[in-house]
Amino acid sequence: MSLLICGSIATDHLMSFGGRFRDSLVVEQLDKLAVSFLVDDLEIRRGGVAPNMCFGLSRLGVRPVLVGAAGEDFNDYRSWLDRHGVDCSFVHVSETRHTARFVCTTDSSMAQFASFYPGAMSEARLIELAPIVARVGDPEFVLIAADDPEGMLRHTRECRQRGYPFIADPSQQLAFSDGELIRDLVDGAAYLFSNEYESHMIEAKTGWSADEILQRVGTQVTTLGADGVRIMSRGADVVEVKAAPGVAAVEPTGVGDAFRAGFLAALQWGFGHERAAQVGCVLAAYVVETVGTQEYSFSHPQFVERVHSAYGEQAASEVASHLV
Repeated sequence: MSLLICGSIATDHLMSFGGRFRDSLVVEQLDKLAVSFLVDDLEIRRGGVAPNMCFGLSRLGVRPVLVGAAGEDFNDYRSWLDRHGVDCSFVHVSETRHTARFVCTTDSSMAQFASFYPGAMSEARLIELAPIVARVGDPEFVLIAADDPEGMLRHTRECRQRGYPFIADPSQQLAFSDGELIRDLVDGAAYLFSNEYESHMIEAKTGWSADEILQRVGTQVTTLGADGVRIMSRGADVVEVKAAPGVAAVEPTGVGDAFRAGFLAALQWGFGHERAAQVGCVLAAYVVETVGTQEYSFSHPQFVERVHSAYGEQAASEVASHLV
């Protein structure tokens, strides 16, 4: 059984300005704004929700299939993912656009000027899933994460048409989507992933109550930040799992992606929701302790030991049977 991860592929260009933007802005002249800032450093990070999840899955020994669109400048990023066990065979490469890019400058007060260039991401709508499935086998799940909205819609509808079990994970696209689009992306999903704020946004924009959403999806997984995760399934008790303890938080970007990767890896191992959430929480802990979404590392015995310290001997023993 294959695991297809559909979503954005991007690089992040992060710069730091030692001063304060507001000291260089004249409020009365903002309509004539033309300023530049001498930055102190530049960090280029691999990003995009789909590669972030694929990287996490590969760290746990699962080989996912990356589905998304990138530019011809994707070669170095592809090599990195290939080396870490991600199947990039089906990434659509644009002939005219660069890989999506997030460019952000942060000043000393944490104010930011940022731009997002979607670029090749807009060509995700050209990707058909059926030829990929014909090559890699029937999917256990197709996860449809934030991406080009038309691409997300096409993949969701194809999953419903062809009977592929799919996971709805609209996340960053929720703020820019209307209720009709969100309803189409969510309805019929085997799982719906969101954080707590996003879960309320889904209710507000779709007009569905929490109970109505649960009637339309198999399971709703809601991350609660430092409080862990809540899992609700039709006809089952609510499952709540605390976040892994002892986390030295450094930077939160990519934490949700890592949780999803751990959760999906555990589902592939045959675990139930509680154990899957525990694996997800431990993997997320590694990311929040690191700057960058794919810069963390661990050995499998180290991961098992962290599961043991967070959730006990039984959890560690079960996870070890798949990792060590």
